[in-house]
Amino acid sequence: VQLQASGGGLVQAGGSLRISCVASEDIANRYTMNWFRQAPGKEREFVAGVSRTGSIEYGDSVKGRFAISRDSALNTVYLQMNNLEPEDTGVYYCAADRIGYSSSYYRAHGMAYWGKGTQVTVSS
Repeated sequence: VQLQASGGGLVQAGGSLRISCVASEDIANRYTMNWFRQAPGKEREFVAGVSRTGSIEYGDSVKGRFAISRDSALNTVYLQMNNLEPEDTGVYYCAADRIGYSSSYYRAHGMAYWGKGTQVTVSS
């Protein structure tokens, strides 16, 4: 599966942004869909993931502020980001897997498929 993320941009602290990831094939009941981010000089960080059946996991730093959703009819996953902070700045990547959708799974097994990222910059 190929993944294409879009929707990044520049936003002020406290603002909101929604980014999208379109898959090249049907994702319903086939793939977990995930968002990661990477800031300059830092490791890639799990942000959010949704299982094939709709269960959701979030990274600790975004709980209560970000929301992941998927529209299987459009083969698309979204990340709604609210109350953005400068620390949220980074390149956001979409990833798909057959099984995992959590930080612990990623650390143990990685993710099977990655898209190119979209830049999100939050100004203070």
